[in-house]
Amino acid sequence: MKTHLIFIGNKFTYNLPLQEYIERSVEAQVDFIDRKSFIKDGDTSLFLYLEEELNAAKRLIIVTSKQNFSTVGKVICTVTNDNQVLRDGMLIPQKASLFEERSYLLESEHSFVNVLQVDEGQKMPEILLQYSEIKAVVHIFEEEREGLINILSPIAQTYEVQFDLTQEVEGWFRVDIHSKKYGDITKFMEASKKLLPKKLIASSNIMEYIIERLSGSGKKVTFAESCTGGLLAYYFTKHNGASKILEGSLVTYSNALKENWLAVDHGVLEANGAVSAEVVREMSEGALNVSGADYALSISGIAGDTGGTDEKPVGTVYVGARSQTQHSEKHFHFFGDRNYVQHQSAMMAIKMLLLLDKETFF
Repeated sequence: MKTHLIFIGNKFTYNLPLQEYIERSVEAQVDFIDRKSFIKDGDTSLFLYLEEELNAAKRLIIVTSKQNFSTVGKVICTVTNDNQVLRDGMLIPQKASLFEERSYLLESEHSFVNVLQVDEGQKMPEILLQYSEIKAVVHIFEEEREGLINILSPIAQTYEVQFDLTQEVEGWFRVDIHSKKYGDITKFMEASKKLLPKKLIASSNIMEYIIERLSGSGKKVTFAESCTGGLLAYYFTKHNGASKILEGSLVTYSNALKENWLAVDHGVLEANGAVSAEVVREMSEGALNVSGADYALSISGIAGDTGGTDEKPVGTVYVGARSQTQHSEKHFHFFGDRNYVQHQSAMMAIKMLLLLDKETFF
């Protein structure tokens, strides 16, 4: 049964951070949002729209503001021939099977409906809609899509599971594994790991996995960023436990700060330009020296949408990864707008960190 997330109220359209917070909370519970819709305040089509959705075989999560919470309840009651009752200070449909503060669950003839009241600055109420499908996620590196499908498909057939491949960046695939009844995801993952021993990581979130692995080994990482402007640091600090493994991040946008903060040689900058393998090599070395961390990642590039040249077009990025014993610098050309180039750059740096020390991460 597909999951449809419906936002009712103007604030959910215009307040993007609030919308993203709600979506993260929902996805943590239901795994996958098949469809997302927005209805403005005072939209006269609300009744007909919800009537159609309630009569379809779907799982609905309706997010509304306090202003519209009672109105949504009235519409649901009209469609389902129900009455509103006062429970724990909330007016909700009498047939609601479960309810918590600012949340109630209703099972209609065709659908499961969870109505949530969320406003700015509030903690997300409890999501009462349960998700029955068994799932897992693994990340696989240094494999091509076709070859990976050929490896995983026979194992999936043996253990009666399904999988979907999503490329994070080149050479890094996220594999979402699903099993509804008799499939054995654990055995699928074990068999896959045996065939890909230094290429597979079982984790739904790779940043949380890195935090866990480095915390367990007492190691730390630091970053030196230019075109990504601190995005690497953000991707880690948005997760709990980052303070245990992250020494810090130096955002050295100008050449002067590359020289003064990271000790990048002026002659190297003059000879090669800030966007070069030589510079990211010295950036990672400087970051490691300044922080005393075990690993350093460095990024310098042209994210766009302007600033490119024939020699170094927009999307040109150099990434460096360094440990106490080895280092690697690579040149990439990413496509997309400024934000997508920055994202790909950060993810490629994370991939290079993982491959730099396979003993620790695999």
